[in-house]
Amino acid sequence: MDLLLIADEQVSMIEKYLYRGEMFALQDDDLKALCVVTQEEPGVYELKNIATVPKYQRKGFGQHLIAYLVDHYKGVGKELYVGTGDNPDILHFYEKCGFRRSHIVKNFFVDNYDHPIYENGQQLVDMVYLKQSL
Repeated sequence: MDLLLIADEQVSMIEKYLYRGEMFALQDDDLKALCVVTQEEPGVYELKNIATVPKYQRKGFGQHLIAYLVDHYKGVGKELYVGTGDNPDILHFYEKCGFRRSHIVKNFFVDNYDHPIYENGQQLVDMVYLKQSL
């Protein structure tokens, strides 16, 4: 749970998807990154949480895990979505991984979290969804 809280800082929100999703871990001698993917409808999957162990961040492990997920779901799905805050660095990361902007859910972070969520000093309000065809 501690690692999942890096990417989603409220336990009750993580519990909404954790038990209905598949968890993937990237590890060799040590855990590098993990993620949770849910099926939202037939053929449509969503990457709900991806977190890299802090000492391994910015070394390509997140990108490697996403590439694995895309290959894993290619045979069974048609689209993979990911939702995130409106943060240019994170949006750029997902775009480098092959995702393209899809839609926005207004006030998602304000309506669904019991406290304000900040990233890089900016309060997150809307959820930006990106998608990738499988």
